[in-house]
Amino acid sequence: MNYRDLIYKTRAFSLAFLIFILIIQSSYFIDERRVMLMAILGFGALLLFFIEKAQRGEEIFLRSIPGLKAVEEAVGRSTEMGKPVLYVPGIQDMDQVETVAGVIVLGHVSKMTARYETTLNVPVSRAIVMKAAREACKESYLMEGRPDMFHDDMVHYLTDEQFAYAAGVNGIMVREKPAACLYMGKFYAESLLLAETGNSIGAIQIAGTASQAQIPFFVTACDYTLIGEEFFAASAYLSEKPELIGGVKGQDMIKVFIIGLILFGVVLRLMNDLGIIGFNILDFLIVK
Repeated sequence: MNYRDLIYKTRAFSLAFLIFILIIQSSYFIDERRVMLMAILGFGALLLFFIEKAQRGEEIFLRSIPGLKAVEEAVGRSTEMGKPVLYVPGIQDMDQVETVAGVIVLGHVSKMTARYETTLNVPVSRAIVMKAAREACKESYLMEGRPDMFHDDMVHYLTDEQFAYAAGVNGIMVREKPAACLYMGKFYAESLLLAETGNSIGAIQIAGTASQAQIPFFVTACDYTLIGEEFFAASAYLSEKPELIGGVKGQDMIKVFIIGLILFGVVLRLMNDLGIIGFNILDFLIVK
């Protein structure tokens, strides 16, 4: 089943479910939570609309992200200097969305290393991440027509321990002196240890994470940093898949709608407090 069939079936199911709730069996549901139901259905419809729009081939604008544009520059620099590219996909397992996003970006990076015949080194701290990263790299090398350049050892396991892993990656940096270090995933206290070591060997460094406490360290020590949702949008930006691009656009429009709704609610609440209107927005929105 393709995405278009899924969209049509989801629409039909949502409409039938809405009619069932509002008309036929409304007594079986909590009336006070209809606002939540309408929000879920409305946001879902908005996402599906933009996904379908992207699949129709209509142009959807995504602003350029400097950190992603710099990836090719970093790989090119490594190629010119004859040095490897070091890619660190974080220290968490595949149940973290940041790790999944990091593996997706790894697929893009490995395409470029295959194209330019550059050595790629990917140390990981989880066995499942190692398997997923190997498959992503293998597929990328195959798509570039260089399956002979791929070998399992380019993605290798170090340890599950946080600071032991950081020490192992730092050792790789000091010994091999990669020209480019990329940190894409979930990081904790080891972020500054890695970035400072990479900075000390003169490598160009690009980081991406949604860990708010670690973003300041990456911004300070790295040349480029993907902050928060820039990191998650990277998969759509790099893959150019319509369903991903449409999803990003839909999420942005939902945020715009929510911001507008908040401002509108503040105005209504202020007018209620001043006695201009008798409608209290809080009574309508609060789930009882």
